[in-house]
Amino acid sequence: MKFSIKNLMGFFSAFILTFSVAFSTTSCDSNPSKKIKKENVESSKQRINTVFEYPTINFDKTNHDFGEINDGDIVETVFTFTNSGKSDLRILNASGSCGCTVPEYPRDQSIKPGESSTITVKFDSSNKPGMQRKTVTLTTNTSKGKELLNIKAFVLPKN
Repeated sequence: MKFSIKNLMGFFSAFILTFSVAFSTTSCDSNPSKKIKKENVESSKQRINTVFEYPTINFDKTNHDFGEINDGDIVETVFTFTNSGKSDLRILNASGSCGCTVPEYPRDQSIKPGESSTITVKFDSSNKPGMQRKTVTLTTNTSKGKELLNIKAFVLPKN
């Protein structure tokens, strides 16, 4: 048998036509709406209408200014917060914007609604002359999911 472009085009056209007919007769036969279970729809409606009560974190302050400090000083401040929401608050992580800023936070603890706790932030000013602004990022289970605490200091250089 001799293969030519005309023969190949005819074969290819016949294949496409056969495939299209087979696909349309087998795949279009099902009605997707028949696969939906009524109890699943009702369950979904209930979940959508149920409002989840996220915990809410309120701080006594979110900014702290150490003022003027000397190069090499290690200073710290305490941020006090309260869970004013209706479910348990969890701080999943706390990280400083650089290695010189270290937060201590209630790890692996649930703060009940109405309870308070603290986050202590230490700043090491070694070799950081001039105005310094640092951020502590908290990862929480609040609706925002993230909270920011800010510190700043003017570090006086060594003489």
